[in-house]
Amino acid sequence: MTDAATGEIQAEGRPSAGAELAVSLREAAAKRPKSRDVKNLRHLVPFLRAHWGWGLGTLTFLVLSSGATLAFPWAGRQIVDRGFASPGALNQVFLLVGLVTFTLALSTALRFYCITRLGERVVADMRKAVYSHVLTLDPAFFLKTRTGEVLSRMTTDITLIETLVGAGLSIALRSLVTMVGAVALLAFVSLKLTLFVLLLGPVVIAPMFILGRRVRTLTVEAQDRFADAVGYAGESLDALETVQAFGREAATGQRFGAAVEFAFAKSMRRLRARASMTALVMSLVFGGVGLILWFGAHSVLDGTLTKGALTQFVLLSVLSAGSVGSLGEVWGEVQKAAGAMQRISELLASKPNIAAPANPVAMPSPPRGEVSFENVVFSYPGRPDLPALNGFDLAVRPGETVALVGPSGAGKSTVFRLLLRFYDPTSGRVLIDGVDLTQADPVEARQRMALVAQDAALFSGSAMDNIRFGRAEASDDDVRAAARAAEAGGFIEALPQGFATPVGERAKTLSGGQRQRLAIARALVRQAPILLLDEATSALDAENERLVQKALDDAMDGRTTLVIAHRLATVLRADRIVVMDGGKVVEVGTHGELMTKSGLYAKLARLQFAADAA
Repeated sequence: MTDAATGEIQAEGRPSAGAELAVSLREAAAKRPKSRDVKNLRHLVPFLRAHWGWGLGTLTFLVLSSGATLAFPWAGRQIVDRGFASPGALNQVFLLVGLVTFTLALSTALRFYCITRLGERVVADMRKAVYSHVLTLDPAFFLKTRTGEVLSRMTTDITLIETLVGAGLSIALRSLVTMVGAVALLAFVSLKLTLFVLLLGPVVIAPMFILGRRVRTLTVEAQDRFADAVGYAGESLDALETVQAFGREAATGQRFGAAVEFAFAKSMRRLRARASMTALVMSLVFGGVGLILWFGAHSVLDGTLTKGALTQFVLLSVLSAGSVGSLGEVWGEVQKAAGAMQRISELLASKPNIAAPANPVAMPSPPRGEVSFENVVFSYPGRPDLPALNGFDLAVRPGETVALVGPSGAGKSTVFRLLLRFYDPTSGRVLIDGVDLTQADPVEARQRMALVAQDAALFSGSAMDNIRFGRAEASDDDVRAAARAAEAGGFIEALPQGFATPVGERAKTLSGGQRQRLAIARALVRQAPILLLDEATSALDAENERLVQKALDDAMDGRTTLVIAHRLATVLRADRIVVMDGGKVVEVGTHGELMTKSGLYAKLARLQFAADAA
């Protein structure tokens, strides 16, 4: 869909693409598939290794906080066995409790800071790495992968990694250390009771995992059904005029109501399963604790266990059980993060088809602006049997203006894409200043060209920012000079803050003609010897076309210019007109010469001028 069409849709009241993307990303986060192959997380190692110091600090404070946590049951034992012997002993025990509490609080705070900072840093590095890599990929990649999917990997998937590294990993490590330490201390306190707990543990834990999986499945189903209802509501509201025009308000409302009721029924199944799981788990947990207390109490009566030791044992059992539960919850996050890391790794492993050779040929200096196509054959990926260019030849002299005309699908835009080296020809050569583009660095070659497209892509920020996008090192004076040359200085100066005025997303606060003149200024500030004009005036009204055309005429002066135009009136002053059809050159000449030949150009011209006259 074109930007113009997008703007019309938004004007009719539909949600913007950004809002739709935000909704889709939230839904995707909840539905992200898991991966049982946690080996995918090994791709995190390079990002973690780069900040090993914070990782070491995290482990250090993790051991301290876990040790302090495990010391609390011991402190409880001391209170029961020794604390009531005398006031002095009680004071001494509670002093130890205070020391343990301070150690736990300080180490937990430092562990949280270290792991959170590490997670934020790793995610920031990963986002930069992924985005920088995506910028190197060529258009062929995006023919196979939707832009929305790439954005989803950069947002939703990396957020899952952030959840794991910043919180899940900390919980998992803390729970693992606590569980191992608690079990070791349990065996030290009472090996007999420990064996009893280990036998009882699976009976209590297994139903939690089984029922928990069932609840998660029902939760996803309920979310899916609710999403269906919301999606249908959005679709109906988008087409509200159509619904009312056909008198379908009642039927549409009933359909939405049925979808809501279906979602409600799914939610009730989830609630019943959740309630049943809660009842069963609480019964098993408290029943298990009761059995341990009963067995331990008899050991106290037998004199084989002190009251303090029983207290320590119970507290350690609670800690170990809580750790096992936390590990079970985190395991789901680990699996989701593994799946996310797999998708991110696939993105980072994608190799661009267009890249600089190992030893690129340097472009000649100073640039001349000479362009050549030599017997070029090219087919787009996915359409190998349908050549966009088929034996295309063209030589453009420095400073010459050449117009490319022809019916839709003749291959005109493909000429620009090959010249900008978004693709390489299947056979033949494309040269700038005598250098084959496949032998040159694409960045260096593209620096010699400036593009003005029919629907120029502009960015949020100020007018100054958008013009300077053409050449980052351009001074303010260079930017203002380019704006004046593009007939854009007047309207920019009239903006509330002049060149510093924010122009909004895609510069939507400006008119079509103003956006085009801003794009021309961006091309001019680039100071490139080759100017590429792709339907630069076709969507403008007569007044804006006059202003933009004057700016283009000035911009062409002294530059090699290639012009694509369907409106033939805009190319009458070209040095040569190249007529294309079926990916080949079928006619070449000036307007007057081509009109006398009664060929394809003359046919197109007569049809268009007759339509304009009508």
